[in-house]
Amino acid sequence: MPEGQAAADRRLPPNGPALRYFLDTEYNGWGGALLSLALVPEHGEELYLTLDWDGALEEWVERNVVPYLDTVPQNLVSARMSRADAARTVAHYLAGDQDPLIIADWPEDIALFNALLVTGPGVMSEVPEMSFRFVALPGFSTAANSKVPHNALHDARALRDHILSLE
Repeated sequence: MPEGQAAADRRLPPNGPALRYFLDTEYNGWGGALLSLALVPEHGEELYLTLDWDGALEEWVERNVVPYLDTVPQNLVSARMSRADAARTVAHYLAGDQDPLIIADWPEDIALFNALLVTGPGVMSEVPEMSFRFVALPGFSTAANSKVPHNALHDARALRDHILSLE
């Protein structure tokens, strides 16, 4: 989790543009449990989380996602977290930014991110006000451009690199 200088490195001057975070998630098939989440900022420390899950995994997910959950730099390997712990970690990570902008190329990523922040009936993690941008990228696949396809961290990095290359 970013603290001290790592958090300060992500902050932008007051009234400046929002810092963009590129989001990707992996989950157990359509409507399934969230398995991992990555937020990759334009610059600064990345966040990568893996979550506990119950029940059987879809065959495709078991074969193409689960074996690669920990294929990230050692300092970002995440013990499997409860949803509540993951929500607190995301809140802590974003606490240094006043108005982060979360960008994703798949609507389910935004839905799963927001669902994670809801920790109980009428209760949510304390996060800053934030904005979301869904970017449709016809013909672009994060997985096809990722160093480790179907790994949330590497896919989020591929999304960031692609978006920045278009600017």
